[in-house]
Amino acid sequence: MLASNQTLFKMCRATRRLAPATLAVVVQCTAFITLILSLNVIHLILALSFKADLTIPIFVLVLMQALTAMAFSYLFGMASWWRWIHLCFPIAVWAMSHWPVQNEIYLAGFVVSLSLFWTTFRTQVPFFPSRPIVWQQVAKLIPQDRPVRLVDIGSGLGDLSMHIAKRRPDSHVEGIEIAPLPWIISYVRAKISSSSAVFKLGDYQALNFANYDVIFAYLSPVAMLNLWEKAHKEMLPGSILVSLEFEIPGVTPSLCIAGHGLSPILYIWKIA
Repeated sequence: MLASNQTLFKMCRATRRLAPATLAVVVQCTAFITLILSLNVIHLILALSFKADLTIPIFVLVLMQALTAMAFSYLFGMASWWRWIHLCFPIAVWAMSHWPVQNEIYLAGFVVSLSLFWTTFRTQVPFFPSRPIVWQQVAKLIPQDRPVRLVDIGSGLGDLSMHIAKRRPDSHVEGIEIAPLPWIISYVRAKISSSSAVFKLGDYQALNFANYDVIFAYLSPVAMLNLWEKAHKEMLPGSILVSLEFEIPGVTPSLCIAGHGLSPILYIWKIA
């Protein structure tokens, strides 16, 4: 028993080195194999001992797969939101297979999802919109005594950038987004509203952080170390790095602002 526990522990540690998307596939496959083997053992026991057959409704099987995958995602150390994804995914697939949905609708959904999340496998940063309370807090953090240059990394639909640009018309505000659909929406919104915010399509790694006084990021835990390496190397003394919700491992923030309601914490690092 001890040897099997140690083997399972080593497997869990090894899988944590995988990218989250790859690990998600491993979790679902492991759950499926575990479920099939367990049901075969139970079926064999019932057949030999009680001369009975094992019949389980398809939805119960789907629910068992979902719960097993959720358990394995916990054992493999995945983030808490992945557990809910693993729980909902098999149920959603089963439900969609029973709905008379036309193929064109699935294609449209795929295209929209691809436009939103097409680089998530590489960057491991999904689409995370921020809330108005966050825009207001960031606006207060910006130095008030002089014009500043601010860039919103992963600007999404452009709400924060346009809010800051409206509050600080003396400053230069940029947003950079790697996913095409949010970028085009933010670009069009800025044109329609005559916002001075500038939106670019691309990877923030191509930017020179020395050109900015304030950098705002709402990324993911996986991306924070790479962000800090670039910020520590390029940002000038006196500039500010702001992260919503996600800390930089091993780097103590200069200031933390507690969230209100459902809004997460803001972490601020002042570059010395």
